[in-house]
Amino acid sequence: MFRKDKKNKQLNLLSNSFSMLNPSALKVYQDENHWHNQFRVQVVERIDEELFRHLFCQDNGAPNASIRVLVGMMILKETRSWSDAQLFENCQFNSLVRSALGIFNIDDPIPAPSTYYLLRSKMIEWEKEGNEGLMKQVFQHITQSQIMEFKVNGKKIRMDSKLLGSNIAWLNRYELIHETIRLALKDCKRCINQILSETDKQVLQEIKQETASSVTYRHNATELETKISRLGPVIYTIIMHFKDSSHKSLKILEQVFYENYEVIDEAIIPLYKQALQTGRIETPHDPESDYHKKGSYQAKGFSVNITETCDNDNLLNLITDAHVVPASVLDCNLMQPAIVATQELTSQPVETVHTDGGYYSKENFQHCKEENIDFILGKMPGQASRYDIYSFDGENLELIDTVTNNIIPATKVKPKKAETEPSWAFKDANNKKRTIKKHNVEVRLFSQQLRSLPKAELNIRANVESTIFQLGYHYRGNKSNYRGLIRHQFWALARCLWINLRRIMKYILELYPKNNGNTQVLIQNKNNTSFLLIFMNHIAFLLNILVFFENIISKDKKIALIMAS
Repeated sequence: MFRKDKKNKQLNLLSNSFSMLNPSALKVYQDENHWHNQFRVQVVERIDEELFRHLFCQDNGAPNASIRVLVGMMILKETRSWSDAQLFENCQFNSLVRSALGIFNIDDPIPAPSTYYLLRSKMIEWEKEGNEGLMKQVFQHITQSQIMEFKVNGKKIRMDSKLLGSNIAWLNRYELIHETIRLALKDCKRCINQILSETDKQVLQEIKQETASSVTYRHNATELETKISRLGPVIYTIIMHFKDSSHKSLKILEQVFYENYEVIDEAIIPLYKQALQTGRIETPHDPESDYHKKGSYQAKGFSVNITETCDNDNLLNLITDAHVVPASVLDCNLMQPAIVATQELTSQPVETVHTDGGYYSKENFQHCKEENIDFILGKMPGQASRYDIYSFDGENLELIDTVTNNIIPATKVKPKKAETEPSWAFKDANNKKRTIKKHNVEVRLFSQQLRSLPKAELNIRANVESTIFQLGYHYRGNKSNYRGLIRHQFWALARCLWINLRRIMKYILELYPKNNGNTQVLIQNKNNTSFLLIFMNHIAFLLNILVFFENIISKDKKIALIMAS
């Protein structure tokens, strides 16, 4: 049954942390600007538990554990790069971590590991069903409240992406098919063996006995292609028999089959390499991950796009969006969704976007033009054209040869169709006729504007690199600890919440330097005061004196009884 957590929790007179710490430790514990107090106030207490109501029964069962504590634990795990064992150990015994989660009494229990894992699995299943991610909503709700409280200006933003490396192996085509069948046999061995003929079982015998890499090592490319052809009919038999099965490994096997084979008149034919589509499954161990190649650099896994405010007048700039996609997705496809997400979060129109050349596309250029957004690139992608724009008034066009500095007039071409994009014809240095379309004219004018901007304006985007560095600070060997897009999204959002928290802490210190960052942030909650804490410490001190004298009296009684006997 769903139950909201109480913000104002009752302190136990004898077991609260305030009454048990020595003065120097208590000073740190009560420091409003210390990370544990700021984490509780700026993150944990801002979590909207109503977002999770639908995951629980409304009228039956035991009440749920505190959602704020559970989600706070998930965020803390990623901020410190803890293992699950380290997380539970710190939540159990570390007073600062318990304070960060809003647990002040020593005898207050933390949620059981099974409760933690159950909520996490429910959140993942909810997102897999096609619903908006709950961790994404938590991030948006927390960040939106921070933006409103600290009056962050979101009209100017910048963005960059980071490749999230994966532990998946580099698999060739045969290794992919081999490994996918092996996993299906491992999960459904008895069911599959019942439907296969002896011939088919013989074909799969090699898969059961050897690893994919061993088979690849012993055979050349032609032999591997033959093996791929032999495996096609066997896989087809399996997937047709278990077509209605919901088993994960069989679903992956079916998808891998249709991405690598085609069925023509009941004949199973492997697709040519040129016919293979991008975005296909590259490994059965993490079907959502993908490969990415940029020049000579190759990466595998996922990519995260980070968007943040960057107004120079802001004393505080926050991350407004973190979006994880397979590594093969281009940066230019992520810009417009990031702009929309930021506008919804800040309730302000975006006026300027700072990016690198990877975010440029015709669609993004037109979108910024239609929405009156200044699209500022650090550098235009591709090589600069020899023929630049000299003058253009919408109808008449003149080009300049950047090598000879000659002015070249261009004549507008009469379009054959009314909807055809306008173009202009001119003769190049070799006296060959060439044409230039209106979009290309606008892009070259846009490139000229970028070159005329001051260097300080172009360098604004570069500072987002520090955000990317902080995001992946605990990324060991550039490889992730997780598999699956949703788990990587959890990780990215948790890291972004922590980065925003550190910026808020720095902002408070800069805003109130004389008070050492001391604001009206309260230690426990809004109803607890320093007077109450002092009173409780005095009560605890008196109780300790009473216990001391009680022990002395009991000892005297025992001595008297012994002497009397």
